[in-house]
Amino acid sequence: MQIYLPIAEVSVNAFLLLGLGGMVGILSGMFGVGGGFLMTPLLFFIGIPPAVAVATEANQIVASSFSGVLAHFRRKTVDLRMGTVLLIGGLIGAALGVAIFNYLKSLGQVDLLIRLSYVVFLGIIGSLMFVESLNALRKSAKGAPVPTRRKHNWVHNLPFKMKFRTSGLYISVIPPALVGVFVGILSAIMGVGGGFIMVPAMIYLLGMPTKVVVGTSLFQIIFVTAFTTLLHATTNFTVDMVLAVLLLVGGVVGAQFGAQLGARLKAEQLRILLAALVLVVCGKLALDLLLMPSNLYSIGTGGH
Repeated sequence: MQIYLPIAEVSVNAFLLLGLGGMVGILSGMFGVGGGFLMTPLLFFIGIPPAVAVATEANQIVASSFSGVLAHFRRKTVDLRMGTVLLIGGLIGAALGVAIFNYLKSLGQVDLLIRLSYVVFLGIIGSLMFVESLNALRKSAKGAPVPTRRKHNWVHNLPFKMKFRTSGLYISVIPPALVGVFVGILSAIMGVGGGFIMVPAMIYLLGMPTKVVVGTSLFQIIFVTAFTTLLHATTNFTVDMVLAVLLLVGGVVGAQFGAQLGARLKAEQLRILLAALVLVVCGKLALDLLLMPSNLYSIGTGGH
């Protein structure tokens, strides 16, 4: 069933969008990521303009993340105090990111920024996660104990410390706040929840237990992406509500299944699956940039 998307100015199959939303919702529940790192490029691939895809996908992430975090609340695997610190930084970062987005949109270069950002960040994060997870799986298969992460490093020596009881940590609020700012900027520019950055940072930089990381990440993502959507909708008018609703419906349903699947897999298996997905999407985007250079630049966006 073909439907017309007024803001994107394209016609797409409604069932295709529902299916994409459901698939990304499953990823959200499994990995603690908003799913935007996958959905936004997929929207590019089916003809949605990057500026519209970024702003609208932020709206869908809110729904799928909310659905996923409910399942984690029931398991008591959400660190609300840590999530709040990440959230404060995330709101500041989102405001900065939207300002950068609007400036480049006025120059007609926002599409190039979005695509290059995806290739760079997905390539780096995916490679690091894949190598680390593969090593952990090999050691586990050989029967060797998987080394536990160090609970104390330079991060834990910084000032302004706070107790995070759910995570079992006593660390400075500065690192999680900075992680939040960085993720907020990415959320505004790339249309992502930022989980693919936040989850590794929470595990390896802050030393949080993996079982708490997923729910806490989703908690922060809900509010930052909602704020990002509001800013995009009121400043550059690129949120397509028809597209958002279809993605939202599929995402809410998929997130519940994803949370159940995630509970059945080991932490190392979850991380290597996520890393593989990130690298596949990165490779597709990189090929598109190399093979279709005529699509690098936005035409006619400066006047809108």
